[in-house]
Amino acid sequence: MRVLHVSCSPRGEASESYRLLQQIISQLRQSDPDTTVIDRVIGQGVIPPIDEDYAVSQGSSKDVSQLGSMAKSEELILELETADVVVISTPMHNLTLPATLKLWIDHIVRTRRTFNISKFGKVGTLQDRPVFVAISSGGRFSGEHPQQPDFLTPYLTAILGMIGLHNVAIFSVQGTGSHVNELASIRRNTDQLVREHFASFHPDLIAVPTY
Repeated sequence: MRVLHVSCSPRGEASESYRLLQQIISQLRQSDPDTTVIDRVIGQGVIPPIDEDYAVSQGSSKDVSQLGSMAKSEELILELETADVVVISTPMHNLTLPATLKLWIDHIVRTRRTFNISKFGKVGTLQDRPVFVAISSGGRFSGEHPQQPDFLTPYLTAILGMIGLHNVAIFSVQGTGSHVNELASIRRNTDQLVREHFASFHPDLIAVPTY
């Protein structure tokens, strides 16, 4: 099983989202000991914003340069296409996704490449595959008494669905600024949810990418 891990925290392996990601990877390895993880680390801002040629290509079928953003877009899309499973580890920044994750999305969501425009709206062209999202947040954004709005998970679910990735499971550690004992309890509860989810996960049911 080939797993693409998109790492979005500027804190890298020291981040809470990365710790949660390791719980997910551990479960994937238990499902398939031959699991290979490809790390796409973007938390330090290594993906540049899209350039003019890319922007022009989105508004017309005009041929544009295959350098710059178009080349980076193709690289990231091919990486996504050849993965059996995608795992995204990310913090919540200012109620939504960090800028680094938005840049990755801007490169992989490309008209006439990962989605087409029809009379019914935008239709994804990617073959579906499991996507697991590990989120960390200083405040609580879900449950009975959320402390803040959540503009991350609805957007991420919608934009991945637009390119054909509908099988999205989201796990989160919320309240990372809590007292150390409370945070430990939050971690245990989330880790238990991950284990329960993977109790019914079978890699043999994953459709093999045909790209």
